[in-house]
Amino acid sequence: MTSADPIFAALGAASSGMRTQSFRLRVSSENLSNVDTPGYQRKLLFFKQAASGVEVDRLQLSRASMREFYQPEHPLADTNGMVRMSNVDMMVELADAQEARRSFDANMQVYRQA
Repeated sequence: MTSADPIFAALGAASSGMRTQSFRLRVSSENLSNVDTPGYQRKLLFFKQAASGVEVDRLQLSRASMREFYQPEHPLADTNGMVRMSNVDMMVELADAQEARRSFDANMQVYRQA
């Protein structure tokens, strides 16, 4: 093992962290963009530990119940006049995006230090 190996390991871990947090931000942005889209299901992102750091394990649709509103005049209303909206909670998505940004920034700082 040479003295440069820990530096390459740190660069690899920071890079994988930035890559996964970028993907996390994209998913959160998609969810936020569809907060008012009828029938949209929130996307959930799961990570796993990898040899080079962290990577995306899977992307899954949320099974949380959809928000329903009584709007009989809406073109997507069912026979009872109910419209099923998305199951995205704007505040949860904003907090998740903020956490992803901070994690990305922390990985960027590790990268710079290495």
